[in-house]
Amino acid sequence: MKVLIVNGPNLNALGQREVNIYGSETLEDLEKQWVAYGNNCGVEIEVFQSNIEGEIIDYLYKTKNSVDGIIMNPGALTHYSYALRDCISAIEKDVLEVHLSNVDNREEFRKISVITPVACGKISGLGKEGYILAINFFILKNEEK
Repeated sequence: MKVLIVNGPNLNALGQREVNIYGSETLEDLEKQWVAYGNNCGVEIEVFQSNIEGEIIDYLYKTKNSVDGIIMNPGALTHYSYALRDCISAIEKDVLEVHLSNVDNREEFRKISVITPVACGKISGLGKEGYILAINFFILKNEEK
């Protein structure tokens, strides 16, 4: 089984950006943890990050047939990217939306997600552990097949 983890704009700045909200670990630190967790569970984890909307969309189309599920933190694209929303609808893969912070308990604009209606679910506010829960979701879903 293979799961793709996609992180959007500004997540490459983890460990430097708003440490009080996002923590001090870098994206590279977190990616190593997710890959190791996946390996321990027999799941191949592929990671991708871009600050560019079109690159994310192109990558989703490119990899859609080689993964069993997608974990996505769209970053700021969450709130306005209808192009990303349309891509998620078109690829016909389960996409689980994940956010490190509790976006529903922050600024008003963060409470709006154009991604949630086309995602299979949403995990928000559980920090890096939200990604582990998302990996577990796909493990359980795969076991049900």
